[in-house]
Amino acid sequence: METDNQPPVLTFEGKRYDLNTLPDEMKELVRGMQVADAQLRMHEDTLKVLAVGRQSMAMQLNEKLKGITPMPE
Repeated sequence: METDNQPPVLTFEGKRYDLNTLPDEMKELVRGMQVADAQLRMHEDTLKVLAVGRQSMAMQLNEKLKGITPMPE
């Protein structure tokens, strides 16, 4: 297994930075942003699952309501 010994690179607003040379405070900000990105992806996936579940329940309700007479308008 080959490993490339390239330093980790931060690409931010079109510019590249050697992550190893950044001050610790900036590295913590980068880590915080990575955590935030991961949380956003997780919650976006949760929203997708909830939307599919809601759609399924709406289809079931629609099917069950077919035998019920609606109230007059």
